[in-house]
Amino acid sequence: MKVILKQAVEGLGKGGDLVDVKDGYARNYLIPQGLVVASTTGNAKQIENQRILIAARLDKEKAAAVEMTKRLEQLSLTITKRVGENDRLFGSVTNREIEDALREEGIMIPRKQIVLSEQIRSTGVYNVDIKLHPEVTTVLKLWVVPK
Repeated sequence: MKVILKQAVEGLGKGGDLVDVKDGYARNYLIPQGLVVASTTGNAKQIENQRILIAARLDKEKAAAVEMTKRLEQLSLTITKRVGENDRLFGSVTNREIEDALREEGIMIPRKQIVLSEQIRSTGVYNVDIKLHPEVTTVLKLWVVPK
């Protein structure tokens, strides 16, 4: 099935691309998620208009991500956790806790965009990657301190 990507999909392409995928993948996942639009012979002109609109929307989203990057680079986030011996945490710091701490600062970032390369199990300073856009990634400085 030929479909047009509304946004970048990992492994398929970027927004506005015309790709060929299996019928089940398109019907059961891509279309219900709103990631693609079916490509038919009757909507050839709509496809070109959609490509232009998708490209404009993606540029706008990228500009917003760059603005958010500037704000996040200036931010230093602190999370307090209970600790045991040798400054080891009871549990670990999760991306949900980082999302909640960012929300308290007035920044709304979904936890799926917060990438923890390793589990945070002790106090200290960590650099957490945040993927704001397929082409824009920033680093957030996270302090984990004992309660």
